[in-house]
Parts: sequence; structure tokens; C-alpha cells
Amino acid sequence: MSGCRPDSPEHRRGAGGDALLRRATADGSLTLWSERFGEAFHSGQGAHAEALSKFVAPAQLERFAPGSRLRVLDVCVGLGYNSAALLEAAEDRGLQIAWIGLELDPRPLALALADEGFRGLWRPSTLAALEQLQRHGCWGRQPSAAGGSGGSWLLGDARTQLNALLTRWPGQCDLVLHDAFSPAHCPELWTLEFLGALARLLNPGGRLLTYCAAAAVRRALQLSGLELASLVAPEPAGCRQHRPWSAGTAASPTPLPASDDSHTGSAPVLRALSAMEIDHLQSRAGEPYHDPEGNADAATIRSRRAERQRLHAGESTSAWRRRWGLAR
Repeated sequence: MSGCRPDSPEHRRGAGGDALLRRATADGSLTLWSERFGEAFHSGQGAHAEALSKFVAPAQLERFAPGSRLRVLDVCVGLGYNSAALLEAAEDRGLQIAWIGLELDPRPLALALADEGFRGLWRPSTLAALEQLQRHGCWGRQPSAAGGSGGSWLLGDARTQLNALLTRWPGQCDLVLHDAFSPAHCPELWTLEFLGALARLLNPGGRLLTYCAAAAVRRALQLSGLELASLVAPEPAGCRQHRPWSAGTAASPTPLPASDDSHTGSAPVLRALSAMEIDHLQSRAGEPYHDPEGNADAATIRSRRAERQRLHAGESTSAWRRRWGLAR
């Protein structure tokens, strides 16, 4: 990523002193770097491309009949890419969206909407929805209303907000888009307890989708009663040997069939976990993060996991990598 430039002071720093710096990704789309979390909101390969390949494609909206109204939870709305891309894909298929977003900080969406490159990616109707959300906290029809797309976001600690949502949508969610900062930087939103709560929102055919393929996250999803599949990583042009072994994770209460799109000419988006990936879950890397009180800070959560890993009977990550011939 390159082209880092500071934003205006009122948006650049939040109440907690967190700086947000603009960066351009490889596909030309905007992302932000968070000083607080020490990482960018998206990979350097492309913020827009990531929304399409890791959230829209594996949602497989063709599963739903035209006219269906899907319940969608967006965990960490950020700049709004994932929901905007999903909204447009749903519109193309005649689907409606009842949407709820969880977000700590409304500034990323405001910064995105102030960027002409970001605005140029979306239809006027999509921009109108994002602008209403940013200004009023809701857009279109509310999630509980029948007919039409719309929704609202809940600002604040997602762990607290999720408790209220469990009473509104238990076992009713069609899609959960989980796009928090990485477990190493934001373990609060990758714990067994948090992921277990997300699992309880899903209906039998619902899917949780995330860019994350970490063993600790996948093991927590398993322990929450979900079946797993791997997101197929697109092959980088001219870099076949550098293709990552997974682009993320899909999880559902019911088994996820591996994609077989050979008859359509489309690239597959889901596959069963490989023997290597399954083995990874049994290593020390598969020890989940824990936050039973739902209010622990990142350092405490990491410390708890490190202690549990020390007592774990499985092999170390380095031993697992050597056994499977993986380069560091």
C-alpha cells in the first residue's frame, strides 16, 4: 500500500486519539490505516476487490429466490465496502436486505463518503443509503419492517451491542459479514464467546463470512457448532507459486458444499478444508481466544490465550509448518 496522506484534523483523530490515514490499494480503491490498531482496514491487494471476493461471492446470492428479504449483520462496517457491494449484488438479483451494522467508530464511513474515488464505485441509490446511514444512523426501511431494503447501525463496543441483537434475530440471520481488525490486533471480536453469539444468530442455511483463516478463529467457530469451508484464493496474475492457501472462512450450521462451477465457467469460491487446514486446528494455534465476561481488554485476552497455549497438548505452529513443508 502507498500514497498515505493525512486527512483533515477533525476526522483524522477520534476522541481516543486514534489517527486514520488514507491509503490506496492495488485496485485503486481507498482504505485507511488505523494508528490505534496498527493495521489497515483492508489488504493492499484491493479494498473493493476484497469485498467482492471475500464477502459477496461466497454469499452465493443465487441461493435465494427473487423477492426474498435477507437478514444481514455487518460486523465492523468500516468504510462500508462489504455492505455496499452486497446491496448492489442483491439488487441485481431482485433481493431485499434487512441490515444491521455494528461499528465502534463512524469516522471511516464519513471519510469514505468524502472520497471521490470511493463514491465513483457505487450507484446513486447505494451512495444515498450510505449517506443516510452516516447522517442519521439508518437508511431505507428498518430491519423489522416488511418490504424494501433498509437498516441501521449500532455504534459502540460490538460485544455489548451484540447482546441486544440476540433477542431480535435469534436463529434468523442469513448472512454475517465479519470484518474486524485481525485477531492479533483486535482479539476482542474473535473470541469463542463472541463468535458463539454470532453463530446463534444464524438460521440453518445462514453463513458467517470472514477474510480470516486463523486456526484459533476456525476452531472457535467449530466449537460453536458451525461447519467450515475455505474461501478459494484467486490466483495472482503471473505469481502462481505465491497463491495463498486460503482467502478466508465460511461457516454455517449446516454443511457447506464445495463449489463446482465448472459447468458455468465460473471460478469456485468455496472448498472443503484440506487435511493440512484440519490438522492446523489441532495445533496450539487452534487454541481459541476467550472473553467470558465480555469486557476484557486485548492484552488480557492475549495473555489468557498464551497461558492456555502453554498447557495445550498439541504441537507448536512451527512444528506444524515444518511437517507440512510450509515456508515461514
